[in-house]
Formats: sequence, structure tokens, C-alpha cells
Amino acid sequence: VQLVESGGGLVQPGGSLRLSCAASGFTFSRYSVTWYRQAPGKERELVATIYIFNDKYADSVKGRFTISRDNAKNMAYLQMNNLTPEDTAVYYCYANSIWGQGTQVTVSS
Repeated sequence: VQLVESGGGLVQPGGSLRLSCAASGFTFSRYSVTWYRQAPGKERELVATIYIFNDKYADSVKGRFTISRDNAKNMAYLQMNNLTPEDTAVYYCYANSIWGQGTQVTVSS
């Protein structure tokens, strides 16, 4: 039973990244999926959640980030556009009381 994130990296301000979260060992489609992030010296914060029929976003990422899922592939995604240095953090996937290991996103010129 695990979640594995991928897709992080270094990107310039204004750039885009797509994070992926691969689930295994449980019935993925039954659970909401949430992306969190934690910047150095800060608390972990909720970024976006996708439920069965809807989703929600933190105000800081609305209009720039899009959460999605593919239940057939047991995958969730976070498309991040127009990134800023304030988006620099470790991004975590969370579902079914399981945390992934995180993937680093660094936005810098």
C-alpha cells in the first residue's frame, strides 16, 4: 500500500511542471486525493483536493494549478502553471491515510 510521487524538478519562474502520484495496494477510486506542500521552515499546507465529482484549491494556487486523476491507471496529477518562487516546496500526495515520500519543486531563475 503506497503512493509514489514524481515529476518535480527545477523550473524558472513562469514555467510549468506536472506532478504525478502513483497509487498501489488499495482501491484508489474510492478515495479523495490531496496534494500538500511544505516549504523550508513552514508548515505543511493543503494545495488541492480531488473528490469523486469535484475538486478544491488553496487560494494561493487557484487559476494556476489543476488537480486531476485517472482511476483506470491509479494515478493522480497536479498540473502547475505560472510557477513562482513561492511555490518552491516538497510536494506530497495523500490518500487513504497514506503519504507519499514527496517530490521537490524548486522555482528559481
